[in-house]
Amino acid sequence: MTSITAASQFGVLVRSVRKSRKLKIWQVAEKVDIEVKHLGRIERGERKPSFDLIIALAKCLNVCPSKFFEFDSIADPKTLRKNIDQLLSSLDSKQLGQVRQILSNLF
Repeated sequence: MTSITAASQFGVLVRSVRKSRKLKIWQVAEKVDIEVKHLGRIERGERKPSFDLIIALAKCLNVCPSKFFEFDSIADPKTLRKNIDQLLSSLDSKQLGQVRQILSNLF
C-alpha cells in the first residue's frame, strides 16, 4: 500500500484546480514561467514547489494559496465509495430514485 505524502496531496489539488479552470498543463506552466515537466512532477507529488511558485500558481489559478493545502478534501476512491454506500444504505426506494435523478443531472 502506498502512502499519500503531503507533496502528492498538494499536487492532486493543484491538478484538480487547474482542470476545473479548464487549463492545460502547458498553459499554467507558461504563465508561472516553469517547464511543463516541472509542473507535471509537482502535480504527481514528485517535486515540492518553492513558496514563490505556490504563490504564482495560486495567482494564476485565481485561488487562495491555502486551497492547495486542504488535504482533508482528498480521499481515496475506495473510501469515498464506502462512505457513499453507507449514506445510500438507509434510503428507501423513493429517496434512491431522487438521488439517481440528482446524480444524472450533475453528470
